[in-house]
Amino acid sequence: MSSPQPLITSLSNPLIKQARALRQRKARVESGLFLVEGLHPVGQAVEAGWDVETLLYAPEFLTSTFARGLIERLEKPQSGKTQPRLQPVSAEVMKSLADKDNPQGLLAIVAQRHQTLDAMRNGKTFVALVSPQDPGNVGAILRTLDAVGADGLFLLDGGVDLYHPTVVRASMGAMFWKPIVQTSFDEFALWARTRSVQLVGTSAHADVDYHTLVPHEPWALVLGSEQKGLSHGQTAACDVTVSLPMRGRVSSLNLAVAAGVLLYALNA
Repeated sequence: MSSPQPLITSLSNPLIKQARALRQRKARVESGLFLVEGLHPVGQAVEAGWDVETLLYAPEFLTSTFARGLIERLEKPQSGKTQPRLQPVSAEVMKSLADKDNPQGLLAIVAQRHQTLDAMRNGKTFVALVSPQDPGNVGAILRTLDAVGADGLFLLDGGVDLYHPTVVRASMGAMFWKPIVQTSFDEFALWARTRSVQLVGTSAHADVDYHTLVPHEPWALVLGSEQKGLSHGQTAACDVTVSLPMRGRVSSLNLAVAAGVLLYALNA
């Protein structure tokens, strides 16, 4: 494994400062870039064909054959893609960039993708989140969506930044394989009507128990924000709404947990 660039040891190096800034939404929006950290997520991004602009790696931490092989793969020119910059850094620099203790030694700066509704044209099952506020929930739902074999995610009416480091980490690489469209609820509802997609809303006041619903394909599970749920207008736009029975003292489930229960039930 070659090292075409000299080792960066300074925490104030411009590239290191750029990478650190990408933990902030403003820098991600302005640059169109985001961070991917760790062996598995970086490997998934590369395998799925995302554009890696820079790969920062700490040779001291790279003990696995997989990590070294990934760098060697990126050293080879790829047809139709810009050759990424492969930049070795010191252990101290990598620790300063890592989002968690015991960094694995790989951190990629990757170009964002902005997908349109056309990306969903061949799908049969979807999830739509309205103004989600917790990046961990969005990442976990992406992971579950992939696990059940659903086809894509809609992020509606703003909320969490898709490229927040916590979303990337919690998705465990799933975000690199599934189309994700960010749009308004109204545009989504129009798309669903045009394609005869059954919208399955969620509400504590729904009359239909989730066990009894057999959705017809194509369908989309629609979940409201953690604090507010779906509005009256959004609920009315759905073809059917389902509820999860709450037999204890709590009044609601975590959004990612509720999504997981419903996705497995509706895909049964």
